[in-house]
Amino acid sequence: MGLAEDVRGRQRRYVISMTVRTLSVVATVVLWNVERHVAMVTLAAGVLLPYIAVVIANAGRESTPSLPSHFVPAPVRPALDPGKLNKSSDQS
Repeated sequence: MGLAEDVRGRQRRYVISMTVRTLSVVATVVLWNVERHVAMVTLAAGVLLPYIAVVIANAGRESTPSLPSHFVPAPVRPALDPGKLNKSSDQS
């Protein structure tokens, strides 16, 4: 994704979040004398959404860490020969 496309997407997410915040603040004013519990929830949303919107808008061009393209193979451990194991236990 190009830089201009990324910035446009982040701006779009921020504007959508701020629109939801504005609607929640308006709902708080409208509902304050009607349904106080719902108004408190919309007020909390209006207070928390700017922080959330900034975090979401700034989450952008960081690429996820990828695994290295070349792996170092694990060292091969030689298997014990069952015949040698039995002989050494017989000697004890």
